[in-house]
Amino acid sequence: MDIDIEAVVSYLNRLQASITGELQTIDGKVEFKVDSWQRETGGGGRSMVLRDGAVFEQAGVNFSQVYGDNLPASATAHRPELAGRIFRAMGVSLVIHPHNPYIPTSHANVRFFVAEKAGEDPVWWFGGGFDLTPYYGFDEDCVHWHRIAKQACDPYGIERYTEYKKWCDEYFYLKHRGEARGIGGLFFDDLNHPDFEQAFAFMRSVGDHYIPAYKPIVERHRVDEFGEREKNFQLYRRGRYVEFNLVYDRGTLFGLQSGGRTESILMSLPPVVNWRYNYQPEAGSEEARLTNYYLKPRDWLAED
Repeated sequence: MDIDIEAVVSYLNRLQASITGELQTIDGKVEFKVDSWQRETGGGGRSMVLRDGAVFEQAGVNFSQVYGDNLPASATAHRPELAGRIFRAMGVSLVIHPHNPYIPTSHANVRFFVAEKAGEDPVWWFGGGFDLTPYYGFDEDCVHWHRIAKQACDPYGIERYTEYKKWCDEYFYLKHRGEARGIGGLFFDDLNHPDFEQAFAFMRSVGDHYIPAYKPIVERHRVDEFGEREKNFQLYRRGRYVEFNLVYDRGTLFGLQSGGRTESILMSLPPVVNWRYNYQPEAGSEEARLTNYYLKPRDWLAED
């Protein structure tokens, strides 16, 4: 079966429009600003950013489609046979940073790569997923998030959710802290089986399930009252998000190494953040419970 790159591009454009429309409706105060850009060595994209809204401090949803003569090191590190191939990479990525500390930060990404060489079949794969980073944990949020993640996977095999949840837990992990970034979700990469059509359908399922996973959590906590203590803890915990994205995130590395647009790549970083030397939350507090209970890999659906 031939691969249909233009069908992927069309879906990604629709996904960006759908997600930004939903988030803008939820916020209800400000609109996304559109920033289209071109990459000098091939391709371009469209960054859509909402700042200083009623609900979202910053929400960024990027579409990009880039191409070039050589895959960057971040893409060939675990597949050295691809070095020297021309490539085309496209995707939608988003990070949502809310005002209210009781609303988690969320991230989602779906992407497609194809690497080609004259006289050989193209090598292609899909990747993506979504994950949730709470500051204050709630069991019902975690159960709902993982229930929707499982629903995205179920039509494509009962093993998919278990496999990609485990991959997410292992990927979004700060090794230098010995700590998970959040409560996980889904993460997959190098998906090219059983064929293009089914792999593409799975990627679409993941993209289409992001809003049903996140929207009810936002609506549940958007009017929760909070004070200076909760806000300061949110800003402190945002530091972990920065650390992961700058030290470990493969998407960030790929974007920078491939000559992508820096402003769009680093849009994932929170607008305000702080670090506190050797901070230790009070024993028994909700702040301590975040790391002691919520940031431990667990079967959230067993809690359902």
